[in-house]
Amino acid sequence: MSTGAAPVRQLDASSVGELRQAAEKIFTEFGTSATSPELLARVAEFADSLSEPIRHQLRPVDTDDGLFVLRGLDVDDTEIGPTPASWATAGDSAAVYDIVLLLLATVMGNPIAWEGQQDGRFVHNIVPAPGHETKQTGASSTVLLSPHTEDAFHPGRAHLLMLGCMRNHDNIATTAASVRNVSLSEADTALLTRPLLPILPDDAYTEAQGFDGRPPAVPTLFHAKDGLTLRFDPAYTPVEDASPAHRAAYRRLEAELARVSGAVSLSPGEVLIVDNDLVVHGRVPFQARYDGTDRWLKRASIRVPARRTRPLAEEDEHGYGQAAIEAHAA
Repeated sequence: MSTGAAPVRQLDASSVGELRQAAEKIFTEFGTSATSPELLARVAEFADSLSEPIRHQLRPVDTDDGLFVLRGLDVDDTEIGPTPASWATAGDSAAVYDIVLLLLATVMGNPIAWEGQQDGRFVHNIVPAPGHETKQTGASSTVLLSPHTEDAFHPGRAHLLMLGCMRNHDNIATTAASVRNVSLSEADTALLTRPLLPILPDDAYTEAQGFDGRPPAVPTLFHAKDGLTLRFDPAYTPVEDASPAHRAAYRRLEAELARVSGAVSLSPGEVLIVDNDLVVHGRVPFQARYDGTDRWLKRASIRVPARRTRPLAEEDEHGYGQAAIEAHAA
């Protein structure tokens, strides 16, 4: 799957100008994209007034692919400055685009941040970082980032994931595969809908990894009202602890997701929106240069109020002590 093969929704010039003008007004008022209650309130005000053409392009994901590419935003390679050396040094780099993503995310649902990740910001900078080349996090580079559900360990994970491209000179692809496109036997599906294995916190959540509590066993698959959904992160799931039958079913699902996986190589100004209940995403390996020209994405996570695509039992999970902060109170 290339960007051309993925479902594409095109913003017209008027919509792009409207979004840019709103983001620049907010940035001028606050001088930062670091979120505060006041900034978030202004984002909500502007998002409420965005025009119908923008809202139409941000309608829910409506194909079994479980994703689409929003195209048309303007990103100037010189204006945004060099790719940050790490998320920790990014600060307000390309801050206007943080606010654009917040506006888009607010139209689609409720943006969330994590107290324990990237200083609690609502928009994360995804860049390769020295020393993290082989980690299973967004800061890695030389390894395949295994296909996974974003923040799969947590019951409060996003329903939608937004990846906005700032720079991608090397056409490095994001991988994506939808559970709605796999072929599994009824027996495998039945096994994988049983809560038999935990999903542990990933390396981006150091505090969660030290949480003193029993990891809850969770199902990999779930029958939602409109079809099958999944919660999947093989890099942080102790699959070897499962029974042989369950382990084999899990590996068959993994193989099926690989079979139906496609690659989306984003260009600057394109935004990939992924349904986090249907689609696992990853990234192909690449060689980082650390010279200010490496791939640079911005990520926003979105909850959709009143959405029912997950087991009710998730409400009883401890979330390894991690708390998600919602941008806009109900």
